[in-house]
Amino acid sequence: MSPVVLLLIGIGAVLGGILWLRLHAFLALTLAAFVVGFLTPRENLLHHWEVEKKESIEVAGKLADQSVGKRIAEGFGRTCAKVGLIIAMAAIIGTCLLESGAADRIVRSALKLCGEKRAPYALSGSSFILGIPVFFDTVFYLMIPLAKALASRTGKNYLLYVLAIIAGGSMTHSLVPPTPGPLLVAGELGVDLGEMIIGGLTVGIFGMMGGFVYARWANNRWPMDVRGSEDLTTEDLKTMANRTDDELPNLWLSLAPTLVPVILIAGYSLIKQVFGDEPSEGQQELLSVLAALGDKNLALTLGAGMALWLLTKSGAKKGKELVDAIRKSLGSAGSIILITGMGGAFGGILQQTGIGSEVSAWVDGSGMGLTGILLIAFFVTVVIRIAQGSATVAMITAVGIVGGIIEPNGEYWIGYVALAIGCGAKPFPWMNDSGFWVVGRLAGFTEGETLKTFSCIISLLGIIGIAVTLLLANLWPHFIF
Repeated sequence: MSPVVLLLIGIGAVLGGILWLRLHAFLALTLAAFVVGFLTPRENLLHHWEVEKKESIEVAGKLADQSVGKRIAEGFGRTCAKVGLIIAMAAIIGTCLLESGAADRIVRSALKLCGEKRAPYALSGSSFILGIPVFFDTVFYLMIPLAKALASRTGKNYLLYVLAIIAGGSMTHSLVPPTPGPLLVAGELGVDLGEMIIGGLTVGIFGMMGGFVYARWANNRWPMDVRGSEDLTTEDLKTMANRTDDELPNLWLSLAPTLVPVILIAGYSLIKQVFGDEPSEGQQELLSVLAALGDKNLALTLGAGMALWLLTKSGAKKGKELVDAIRKSLGSAGSIILITGMGGAFGGILQQTGIGSEVSAWVDGSGMGLTGILLIAFFVTVVIRIAQGSATVAMITAVGIVGGIIEPNGEYWIGYVALAIGCGAKPFPWMNDSGFWVVGRLAGFTEGETLKTFSCIISLLGIIGIAVTLLLANLWPHFIF
């Protein structure tokens, strides 16, 4: 059976499971993995292991004769080993930042630094930082009361404040680990996590700035008064607004759980590049220490430890409340780990069909080279995103399709492909996306207003992101690495 047909069957199984059968994303991905695994002929498996993975004939034969269940389980375990601990620790960091008031402190400090006139920049910058360990829906829930309070005080710019939050928080959600989508994509493509963070932040900043252009235009075109919502009552707004600065943690302590892991992971990658291929004895010792501290699992665990200490010190949660808060965050992380792990397994099953060779041959025939690979990665993710709604599912499905055509031959930085997939997870969010309803409901927008504001700015962020990625890839194929 043709790899392209198997690919279409796999995508159809995921979409059908989510949209028609209303299955949880984990179950839909599991169903698709078993369907494609059973239908993949042995000759496709042999081709994958011999030609694409360069295994010997004997080894390829043994791998091709493995049962479908074993192949899926191995892919699931491999992916969980890469991302499981990181996702759990990131969930703890996010919960502790919210519950301790640290996230509130970051936002308030940014507003004080920038002033009321530059409030949109403060809101966007704060959500950009918080979006690294905290999921976009949660970031928006945290930030929307501030947007409403500011708009009530100034009597204008409500839409600008809302879109500024979206522009910042959305970019890091799909481009900067340890959020699950970019974390899995980086792992599957073999991109150094520190390098992925640096690349994601670079493209994300450009996308966020571009989003401001649309935000200001939309704010002038459709001026809005402050809107109420069922999910955010007046009492909720008063409770959050009435917290005094004395009740909130110190700014640097608030930033530490997020910034320390990012600095450790990205710092090791940067210093390694600065020292070059032949570091001196002293530099090698320093690199050894930084390699240990910059390990993604240790760095995130240190961040989680800081966040837990911060929550305990704040006194916001004590005893059973503290335990319940952490248990709730880990419960949410468990669901995400299941989805991400099975997404990696499904991607592995897709690659075993030989789809990589098919797509690679098409790219070579088109003569587009790296640009062609990046555009394929982008548009494949866009199609899956529009069809089923979830940006994370779109990313983990797309990397399974695109991963087979990537050859780490040193001609270009593989991270560009990961960034292209992250940008493709943006266009076009509509009624099948949970974020669409979260933003519309909390901001008080109608469905039509949500489409022309939230959906349009998110799509624009993705388009700007892929344009920046293509430009960087053609000007500096190896980026800064």
